[in-house]
Amino acid sequence: MKRFILPLLLFSTLIMPNERFKNTDEEAAGKSFKDFLKWSFTNKKPELVAIDSSDEWKQLNSSSSDYLVWIGHATYLINKDGLTILTDPVFSKRASPVRFAGPKRLIPPAIPIEKLPKIDVITVSHNHYDHLDLRSLKKIYKANPNAIFLVPKGDKRRLERRGIENVKEFLWWEEIDINGSKFTFTPVQHWSARGIADRNKSLWGGWFMELETESIYHAGDTGYSSDFIETRKRLGSPDLSLIPMGAYAPRWFMKTNHVNPKEAVQISLDLGSKQSLAMHWGTFLLTDEEVLEPPALLKKALEEKNLDQKYFITLKPGEVFNLLPREP
Repeated sequence: MKRFILPLLLFSTLIMPNERFKNTDEEAAGKSFKDFLKWSFTNKKPELVAIDSSDEWKQLNSSSSDYLVWIGHATYLINKDGLTILTDPVFSKRASPVRFAGPKRLIPPAIPIEKLPKIDVITVSHNHYDHLDLRSLKKIYKANPNAIFLVPKGDKRRLERRGIENVKEFLWWEEIDINGSKFTFTPVQHWSARGIADRNKSLWGGWFMELETESIYHAGDTGYSSDFIETRKRLGSPDLSLIPMGAYAPRWFMKTNHVNPKEAVQISLDLGSKQSLAMHWGTFLLTDEEVLEPPALLKKALEEKNLDQKYFITLKPGEVFNLLPREP
């Protein structure tokens, strides 16, 4: 039952027609009830495996700068050009509306929530439970009352009802300047829902962060689409992209909403990204692929494209990735 929350929400797209938002190509997010039942009764049971983590983050201190750490799933800690940014913060044990059921973490957050540095900006890509964790957001706000929360259109009230202030919500291509850095909300191919009655009533997307000396793109959660070519046309190519590569099997059921590693590489190329880092794998068991399959398929996809393995890297949770330092 615990892995059925994602497909149940997918199925809700069929029975609740009053959606508000659509993908740019109006690709349907849901599958038929027949498909849902087929997946439910034929889905595989991947082996529960904990991926290797790193303690490198413990070397960081209040004077550390120009770094990035993958905390797990779509959560990245980014320190660059005087801003500390946290993407899709999920620190709870389960990606679920309840604490007793739903997908449980295979690994703990690489950095405990109480060990986070001072946070300036929090970005949220969409409202699925493995990306928008209200319990975590409330704790982060309590420790960082001056932080700015950037969320998709339709999710602002959700945070404010939990007492979180400084929340800004965005439609695609809307932007905000924060201390000289520009954050633009961009389209991706996905959907939204927290239950069966709010299908696509809030938006979903990626965040293009044009910092003072480096641009970083966080793709959120997405199927493959032409949105990334359009993002490049409008905003240019990022220096670094954070791209999902998990929760893709079986393809006949998940392809519309989740890219596989081969498609993740193509997204990086579509963006013209100088380098990319993987995310959205190895943290929650959401679909049918084996836990360790995504990095293996990523390696193969890079070889097929004759790309250097350093072009698209799989970090360990907790590993420190050094960003280009600001010139004096």
